[in-house]
Amino acid sequence: MRILVVSESFLPHLNGVTGSVLRVLDHFAATGDDLGVIAPRWPGATTSLPTSCGRQVPVRRIASAPMPGCGDVRIATTSASALRRRIDEFRPDVIHLASPMILGGRAAVAAQRAGVPTVAAYQTDVPGSTARYGMPFLQSATWQLLRDVHNRATVNLAPSHASRDQMLSHGIERVDLWRRGVDTSLFSPALRSESLRAAYARPEEKLVAYVGRLAPEKQVADLRIIHDMPGVRLLIVGDGPEKDRLRRLLPRAHFAGFRTGTDLAAHLASADLFIHPGELETVGQTLQEAMASGLPVIAPRRGGPVDLVAPSRTGWLFTPGMLDELRDRARDLLFDDAKRRAFGRAAEESVRRRIWPVVAEQLRGYYLQAIEQHGRIGALR
Repeated sequence: MRILVVSESFLPHLNGVTGSVLRVLDHFAATGDDLGVIAPRWPGATTSLPTSCGRQVPVRRIASAPMPGCGDVRIATTSASALRRRIDEFRPDVIHLASPMILGGRAAVAAQRAGVPTVAAYQTDVPGSTARYGMPFLQSATWQLLRDVHNRATVNLAPSHASRDQMLSHGIERVDLWRRGVDTSLFSPALRSESLRAAYARPEEKLVAYVGRLAPEKQVADLRIIHDMPGVRLLIVGDGPEKDRLRRLLPRAHFAGFRTGTDLAAHLASADLFIHPGELETVGQTLQEAMASGLPVIAPRRGGPVDLVAPSRTGWLFTPGMLDELRDRARDLLFDDAKRRAFGRAAEESVRRRIWPVVAEQLRGYYLQAIEQHGRIGALR
């Protein structure tokens, strides 16, 4: 199969969208598919992606500019006509639109003109984030943009039941469910390190971890309710625009910065509990990674975490905005060692089969569905 991936976000910027695209590309490179990527141009960005099987995937970089006030987000400045030429050059069987907005929207138009089926994977709750960035008046317009983009796609994919319901409620059509995978060969309780743990907490303290961007939409500041608990130490892994503010707000917390690979996995496995306070998670990828590391998890009862967390078994869900409930749920696990370990074992077991090769082959099924559906629509025209 010839697969062209158009990704709104890509290396060198690492986030959930980039991570899932890299996993999918790595799998399809190993299975012998012909691959190409169209992504925003970044300073120092490469035009070739090495994969674990030794193949190089060509990356066509598109002119882009940083979004004002949020340099991590790149806005493509190319046209649908220019993207059409790239599509014609590659001659794909299907185009994968990863978290499409501006670049993905223009690619959807170009794909329609080229007569190529598209699969659009929703992942980022951009409309919800507008309020966190002080621009709630943009929420309706952002949903209108997403609706226009996704309704051009042959097949749309939501990462969770909550996201699917949200998309359908805003008029997006043809929505199926495609969850994200987790690398259980990397994230494992076996990487727990007592020496690493000792660098962040005293023996009598419990270590609570958060992994993710330090940005308004992640609501990391809500962890102050945990920060002030006696006998508890916070470990914050990640970077972002709120880093300095959070350091002032959480002076007893340890800020470990951005971590990847085995280093990240060891940090997770060395904690006692994982909490993600953000209410806009469509997937909850770091929750899956924490669970694979043998940690019970706590998250708001909203979005992707609702699909991942089994209350009273693998962790707890709390009512969004109810920080006292979050604290009580954390206390329930932190100071009952037997319960916490049982929850951690159940959490690891729950994600053991949710591996990327299985998830990527499910995605291939949606590619084939889009190709077949596109052929039927073409025959009616």
